Amino acid sequence: MREKKEYIGYEYKEVTVPREQASMYADCYENFGWEMEETVQPSENIRPVSHNVTLRMKRNRKIVNKMELTRLQRNFEACTHEIEVMEEAKTRMPTVWALVTGIIGTAFMAGSTFAVVHTPPIIWLCVLLAIPAFIGWILPYFLYRRLVEKKKEKYEPMIEEKLEEIYQICEKGHALL
Repeated sequence: MREKKEYIGYEYKEVTVPREQASMYADCYENFGWEMEETVQPSENIRPVSHNVTLRMKRNRKIVNKMELTRLQRNFEACTHEIEVMEEAKTRMPTVWALVTGIIGTAFMAGSTFAVVHTPPIIWLCVLLAIPAFIGWILPYFLYRRLVEKKKEKYEPMIEEKLEEIYQICEKGHALL
């Protein structure tokens, strides 16, 4: 005779996460009762250079301590969102400053071009405007790198604190399973 299997109802969840952090997310979600079903890589035809993967998970609907696990999971997701925001903030303003500097350099080059095509050409003005133009085209690279380093110094300790908070949340979730 065949043994009857007990029915288990599952709830399902899909989460799209950065490719570099997929393992961390998978490990953390397991502490809230989720079991990994698969990791979906984006199709090469659709997005050849995708930085995200989709994690598909399932969890027993009648898991013990479901309410507390769900609360801890929401805290985890809030922490990961804060980390993503801080990671983006490290490059946002440096990018803006580099772009503004490059645009100002381009404006000087436009002035230099207008000076040389003027009738009669004003060569001294062309040279005078070309100097800050080239500086405005070269400086953004170095400006960007320096500002990113400053932002990293500012945000890295906060990101480390959030990661520590995530690990504590995961420990609590694991203890409830």
